[in-house]
Amino acid sequence: MGVLPDRARPARRARGAAGGTRPGDRRGRPVRRRLLAEFLGTALLVTVVVGSGIMAQTLSPRDVGLQLLENSTATVFGLAVLIVVLGPVSGAHFNPVVSLADWWQGRQSGHGLSGGELGGYVVAQVLGAVGGAVLANAMFDKPVIAWSSTPRSSPHLWLGEVVATAGLVLVIFCLTRSGRTAVAPLAVGGYIGAAYWFTSSTSFANPAVTVGRAFSDTFAGIAPASLPGFIAAQAVGGLIGLALVHGLFGRPTVRTEGPVVPHEGTR
Repeated sequence: MGVLPDRARPARRARGAAGGTRPGDRRGRPVRRRLLAEFLGTALLVTVVVGSGIMAQTLSPRDVGLQLLENSTATVFGLAVLIVVLGPVSGAHFNPVVSLADWWQGRQSGHGLSGGELGGYVVAQVLGAVGGAVLANAMFDKPVIAWSSTPRSSPHLWLGEVVATAGLVLVIFCLTRSGRTAVAPLAVGGYIGAAYWFTSSTSFANPAVTVGRAFSDTFAGIAPASLPGFIAAQAVGGLIGLALVHGLFGRPTVRTEGPVVPHEGTR
């Protein structure tokens, strides 16, 4: 899960001569704000996923289908709200695959995250995901850190993650390339909600969220031993998604749009 590619780097470079900030100089403050937004957004996303899973188990202890419906509904609305609220600050990636895809596309178009920003985003996302799982555990009086005992290591689940992640990248970057990024909160939230139900893996589609969910032995958890397979499948899905976007729209150009909502680092 996660959303919005970064804004045009040429605009950031042009500001440098006029007193803009860069990592290491006065641009450090906007970068810190973006990293905080990625940390906070990913943390709250995992809190929504894990917390709603715990609540679903409590309210519907004998009906797994209803538990999944409750969990997916909370995730759809929570993700859409986080994109709207934090998109103006960081682009609301909340997902290393989205950040990597944005960085890779930027190598061709001059847009997107720099290498240093990419590293910062990924670290912030992973730390946020772990923090979100710990927060959800604490809110529901569970052990603050409890390694999940739910194995998710079957090949058909890996295939589900390839499909879920490829679809997510396809949705995000097709919206970007077609200039319809204003509908991203609705489209991305809707896709994730649907993918909960049409993929065998229930659509983790996010390496940071996957790591975070290993810290909660609840409905939404994943055993630590299952992490490598899921994360590898998500990486493959991200590559497939990008390849499909390039097949549909060609190589990105300097006119390719950035995130749904312009953020601090681009103004």
